[in-house]
Amino acid sequence: MGSGIAQVAAMGGCEVILYDSFENSIIKARDSISSSLNKLVEKGKLTDVESKTIFGRLYFADQLESVKGCELILEAIIEDETEKNNLFSSIAPFLTESTIVATNTSSLSITSLAKSLPFPENFIGIHFFNPPVLMPLVEIIPALQTSSATTDRVLAEIKQWNKTPVRAKDTPGFIVNRIARPFYGEALRIAEEQLATPAEIDAAMRQFGGFKMGPFELMDFIGHDINYAVTHSVWTAMYYDPRYKPSSLQAALIRSGWLGKKSGKGFYDYSTTNEKTESLIGEQHRFIFDRIITMLINEAADALYLGIATKEDIDLAMTLGVSYPLGLLKWADQIGIRQCVTHLDELHDLYKEDRYRCSVLLRKMNSLEQTFY
Repeated sequence: MGSGIAQVAAMGGCEVILYDSFENSIIKARDSISSSLNKLVEKGKLTDVESKTIFGRLYFADQLESVKGCELILEAIIEDETEKNNLFSSIAPFLTESTIVATNTSSLSITSLAKSLPFPENFIGIHFFNPPVLMPLVEIIPALQTSSATTDRVLAEIKQWNKTPVRAKDTPGFIVNRIARPFYGEALRIAEEQLATPAEIDAAMRQFGGFKMGPFELMDFIGHDINYAVTHSVWTAMYYDPRYKPSSLQAALIRSGWLGKKSGKGFYDYSTTNEKTESLIGEQHRFIFDRIITMLINEAADALYLGIATKEDIDLAMTLGVSYPLGLLKWADQIGIRQCVTHLDELHDLYKEDRYRCSVLLRKMNSLEQTFY
């Protein structure tokens, strides 16, 4: 992630110092960036001269003092608040009143991290998606302490790097990791209830929703340890709201060591002798798509209602960040607000669980016969 962000910044015209305390990590980052630029040349997206010019903007350092004088310092270390705070304490002597410090965290509180900096008004979240060179979306998350000038400077800089920024409130999961939870969680719930197999659920989301990958395919691709950790983080940060409750089915996979593609087995077997076969589904499986998409729409509506982002940024984030075929709020208009509310009420009546409570915004819009766009 760190080397990818460094490459993006260099491609955007910046002089970049890439610091790591481990020499092997520096060598690996240098080789990775060189390989990535060479591939872009092979694909005709860069000329050889452009590639060399970009690589020439990169400097590799193993001394933390090298960050002194930088206008923007962006950390991309492990997702651990203590480790990040220790790093920020270490760079504090090198900061000036105009130095912007950013974190690439996907789940930690930006406001909490800002407390460890001498100039918290200059601290902000800049969340890239993996791989940074290819993924166009970047979530920009101001802390409560962040000044508007810092936010404006960062938004302009990310655009200069040819990325699409969206602004999010500092809440658990920000935009994408919060709103996307039902894509996994509701799919796992359907499988736990034995209403459909993982293969049938994946096929339904591709066939009826136009998704490139179904939820189980995507969880296998991401890695169940990572996917589960994000779900658990959002769940605990949201005071154990049942809408974000982790799945015991996924937890069992982790305990077995079946982490997905990287371990050779997850919900699917990726060994050379057991290739995944396509599941055949019919119209009777449409309930799978209807249930999952309704829960996703409900989450997006709640995010809008709580001011986490604008409707435009919510839809942009979900299409660019996780490649949804359509923005969820536009999808709600297409399906019909009334139908979404009715489906949620039916699920709530069936399960008697707060997990299926309808967003206040959806209910208000339904009563006023309004649409999002």
